[in-house]
Amino acid sequence: MSRVFNFCAGPAALPEAVLLKAQADLADWQGCGLSVMEMSHRSDEIVSIANAAEASLRRLLSISDDYAVLFLQGGASQQFAAVPLNLAGQNPVVDYVNTGQWSKKAIAEAKRFADVAVVASSEDRNFTYVPDQSAWARSDNAAYIHICPNETIGGVAFHELPSGDTPIVADMSSTILSQPIDVNDYGVIYAGAQKNIGPAGLTVVIARRDLLGKASAHCPTMLDWKVAADNDSMYNTPPTFAIYLAGLVFEWLEELGGLTAMAEINQRKAGKLYGYIDGSGFYANPVALANRSLMNVPFTLADASLDKAFLAGADAAGLLNLKGHRSVGGMRASIYNAVPEAAIDALIDYMRDFAAKNG
Repeated sequence: MSRVFNFCAGPAALPEAVLLKAQADLADWQGCGLSVMEMSHRSDEIVSIANAAEASLRRLLSISDDYAVLFLQGGASQQFAAVPLNLAGQNPVVDYVNTGQWSKKAIAEAKRFADVAVVASSEDRNFTYVPDQSAWARSDNAAYIHICPNETIGGVAFHELPSGDTPIVADMSSTILSQPIDVNDYGVIYAGAQKNIGPAGLTVVIARRDLLGKASAHCPTMLDWKVAADNDSMYNTPPTFAIYLAGLVFEWLEELGGLTAMAEINQRKAGKLYGYIDGSGFYANPVALANRSLMNVPFTLADASLDKAFLAGADAAGLLNLKGHRSVGGMRASIYNAVPEAAIDALIDYMRDFAAKNG
């Protein structure tokens, strides 16, 4: 099997071992004579698959029974509306930190349902840093404070959580499972699956149970987290095959040694790439050193007119999806969990050779 190195921001690379396992089970799951994709979501088989996936995720993140784990649809973008609809029904004042394009989208959607205070923003420097908390203008009575701990597009990461007792809501789509976190620090975590969890179509929500049941009277049933929790994420037909694949990814991470082991690999991968970029004299990363992402590494070439040639050569070398987001330009290497260290080595070799020929 010939596989390229995929640096796509999402849908992103999946572990090869997971793909091969799914391939072996595709037409006949564990002797049942049918595929997971053909099973009723009410069947014992799908219930067992979903329960096993949840149990594995709980082990990986040490999620206590104080939190509900929900397997939903609609992507993180749907949660931009679900968050205020679930949490701001009794208190419409909410705080948001604006550190990039996904924060902006979350803010725009929340303004449809709540009184949004943007307590800090890094838009003044094109989202290349996280504002120091000492300068945040937080509300006294906010129902929650929303952050995006890792901005996929700009490659900007939080390395310090907001202080205080206000529940933290975090869009972790591009950073979840990349390293250990303390779930107890958060009120709600949500994440689209298509970066570090599994295929597109699944969204994971981890919500503190005491925050459930506070939804606005205008909250649609399908966006109400308590309804999802009360029905074990099966109020309607869930994305069954995506849950199955996510479960395989969770098992792969556990077999690898869990999130501590994964973090060591990710830090090594990112360290190599940032180290080469910083020392190259040909490439540059625009993000403040203290806020660099472990997962998404944007970089520019010394001469932007070489961008097309760089991408064409990368494609020819089997290094795919390195073009930066249109709002930022340049390049971006998304180096999620399933991107092997060999991919980083191959990318650096290519970058070094391209710089030597064009510098």
